Amino acid sequence: MSLRKKLTLALVVSAAVTVSAQQGVFRSGTRLVSIFATVIDAQKRLVPDLTKPDFEILDNEKPQEIQLFANEVQPVTVVVMLDTSASMTGNLSLLTNSSEQFLIRLQPKDKGLVGSFNDKIEFFPASFTSDRDRLVRSLKELDFGNPTRLYDAIRASIGRLKDIDGRKVVLVFTDGDDTNSSVGANAVLEEARTDEVMIYSIGFHSEFFDGQRQVRSRPDPGLRRLSEETGGGYFEIDKSSDLAPAFTRIANELHSQYVLAFSPPALDGKVHRLTVRA
Repeated sequence: MSLRKKLTLALVVSAAVTVSAQQGVFRSGTRLVSIFATVIDAQKRLVPDLTKPDFEILDNEKPQEIQLFANEVQPVTVVVMLDTSASMTGNLSLLTNSSEQFLIRLQPKDKGLVGSFNDKIEFFPASFTSDRDRLVRSLKELDFGNPTRLYDAIRASIGRLKDIDGRKVVLVFTDGDDTNSSVGANAVLEEARTDEVMIYSIGFHSEFFDGQRQVRSRPDPGLRRLSEETGGGYFEIDKSSDLAPAFTRIANELHSQYVLAFSPPALDGKVHRLTVRA
């Protein structure tokens, strides 16, 4: 049995729950397509106690038999990539304290890296680790610079995950637009699909002095699409008090996902739209 494709969910399926499905390419050799599904009720609370009969999978609108179902916690390998461009100078403590809330919630079998991006892209430590204390200490190594290489940073994070088995996630935080990347959102999306990487993103509205006047930043609009089409989640934050809860919620979602799998009827190399209903 080979789990070759990993997808996720967030489409409104009723007034009570929210799920979604990413597009996937079915390539020769795929035997099972596995889907990581998060279910949230109308009050935005996770729903952890559903069973196999509660779900339905549609491949391009055609129902498929669910051949694998599990609701145990699945290990994750994650890159936490943080924007440390000049606009974040006054919010460094807020950012490190908030992202720490994600790192301390990693499970013993999870692995992670901490990254930062501005005019350069860096990773700490050098390789993935399950040592949460080491990951938290890495937050103290973040450095500032200009400009904002957002999409280059996401692409570099996907590259770090390329040879990793199992569930792969990039969690990216930014408070501004991409200003200097060599690649765009479409190229990053294609690489994420090819390498089966989920992208979670947090966009933060911040205020900073640019040397002449007070400026209010806005997160890059391409982040939402990247997150939705790779099966992750997108959070846009206006108040600083909401930042730590956003990191915490992502950690909780990653450890509260259902695993469903089906056997694709056609290995045609085309992009398929998957829908999961609960």
